[in-house]
Amino acid sequence: MSRTSRAELACWDSEYVFQLRLGELRLLQEKCDAGPQHLYQRLGDGTWRVDDVRETLRLGLIGAGMEQQKALDAITRHVDTVPWLENVPTARAVLAAVLVGVEDEKLGK
Repeated sequence: MSRTSRAELACWDSEYVFQLRLGELRLLQEKCDAGPQHLYQRLGDGTWRVDDVRETLRLGLIGAGMEQQKALDAITRHVDTVPWLENVPTARAVLAAVLVGVEDEKLGK
């Protein structure tokens, strides 16, 4: 069994892939003035800030390979225009993937 920080999540209008690599994590820390564990806790205890949600998702899309403009368009469409609490669980799942990993699918026989 191996683990990855790449998370495929059913959200918004389809399935999206998110990944926070080292570069994205550093940008996220800078934008949110907090490390990934602290952000994860804020998203869980309700003390999150707007950029905790928005930037986690935007940078997660970019880290998984989406072009920056397409990622921004997705965030504008699916995050900026809906109630903020709708996206908190997804942002938290993206951070959980980088903190504890996601199990790779097991191959069948």
